[in-house]
Amino acid sequence: MKFNKWTVGLAALGVVSLASAARADEIMSQVQTALSNTTLSGYVDVAAQWSPGTDSGPANTAGNIPAYAFAKNDGFSLNAVDIALDKPLDESPWASGYHVELMLGPDATPAAFNGNGSTIAIRQAYVALRTPVGNGIDWKVGVFDTIIGYESTSDPLNPNYTRSYGYSIEPTTHTGVLATYKVADVLSLSAGVADSSNIGTGTQAINGTPTFESQKTYLGSIVLTAPDSFGPMKGATLSFGAINSVDSARYGAGTRSSYYAGLTLPTPSSALKLGAAFDYLNFNNNGGGNHDDSIWVAGLYTTISPTDKLSFNFRGEIMDATQVNGHYGEEATATVQYQLWANVLSRVEFRWDRFGVNAFGYNSTAGGGLPMKENDFLLALNLIYQF
Repeated sequence: MKFNKWTVGLAALGVVSLASAARADEIMSQVQTALSNTTLSGYVDVAAQWSPGTDSGPANTAGNIPAYAFAKNDGFSLNAVDIALDKPLDESPWASGYHVELMLGPDATPAAFNGNGSTIAIRQAYVALRTPVGNGIDWKVGVFDTIIGYESTSDPLNPNYTRSYGYSIEPTTHTGVLATYKVADVLSLSAGVADSSNIGTGTQAINGTPTFESQKTYLGSIVLTAPDSFGPMKGATLSFGAINSVDSARYGAGTRSSYYAGLTLPTPSSALKLGAAFDYLNFNNNGGGNHDDSIWVAGLYTTISPTDKLSFNFRGEIMDATQVNGHYGEEATATVQYQLWANVLSRVEFRWDRFGVNAFGYNSTAGGGLPMKENDFLLALNLIYQF
C-alpha cells in the first residue's frame, strides 16, 4: 500500500504505525466509496392561494375545502422543504442501500391535517436489502411510505397541487418491514408487517389506551404492468392493495381496513393519459359499538401534454361518508403545469368542492362560527424547485 509522506514521517517518529495507518486508509476508502454512491435530492414547495369569502379568521382554512387537502388560508405559504439521501440497490444478488428523507414545513405531517403549522418529520428512513431468492426479493426495513394510493406524499409526483379525498383516508407511513418480489415484468408483489400505531402519526395509543405489542398492521399489494406486446397500451398499470390495522383515535377504537384499486392508462395519443382510483375505508367496531362504518372515494384523472413542458391535469372525485357522518361530497380540480424555469414546476390550479357539513369528522362551522358553504372555490399558484 502506498502512503503519503506525512504518514511515513509520523510512522518514523513512532506516532502512528503503518498497520493502523493502513486500516484507517482502508476505512476512509470504504467511506468515500459509500458516499460516491449516495445521491442528494429534494425540493422546495411554495404557493399562493385565494379562496373567495374566507376572511372570517385563521381558523377558517379555505372555507370548507378541507385542510387535509393541503389547502391553506389566503395568502402566501411555504408548504414543504424535502431533503433525501439515497443509496439505491445495485444489481448484485446481495445488494444493500438506504434511504433517508426529511420533510420540513406544514405539509410534513399529512396525517395531522394541519395546514398552517410548522413541523419537522422523518418522511422515510429505511435500510434497503436484497436476498437472491428467485428473481430477488427487495426489502425495506424501517420507516417507509404506504404501498397504496394514486397520489404521493411527495408533492412533485402528484398531478395537482391540492390532495384528493382518496389520499385523505389512506395511511401515509409505516414503521416495519416490507418485501417486494418481481415475478416478471408484468407482475410485482409486495407484503409487509408494521407497528399498529396511529397510521402516519407515530402515536402508539388508541383513545388513550396503548396498543398491545402483538397488534400489528398487515399490508399487501399486487401491481400488473402491460408488456410491450400491448402496443400503445404498453406501460399501463393496474394496482390492488389492502392494509389492516388497529384504528386511529380519530375514528374511534376497533380495526381499520383500507382497500385500494388504481389504474394508469396510456392512450394511442402520447399526449393523453388517463387514470382512475377507488379507495374504501372500513371501520370495524367503530367507536366501540358493534357495527361497521365505511367511507369510499372514487376518482378519475386526466393529463393532456401538448409539449414536454406544458400539461393540463384534471381530477374529479365523489365521496360517500354517509355511514360515518351522513354526508356526501364531490370535487373537481383543474391544474395547468408549465416548466418555464429549469428544475421548477409552475402550477396554476382551480378547485371546486361541494359537500355537506361535518364531512370526515370536521365541525359544521368555519372560523368565527360561520356555517360552511355548500360550494367552495380555490385558486392557487404553486412553485416547486427540484434538486
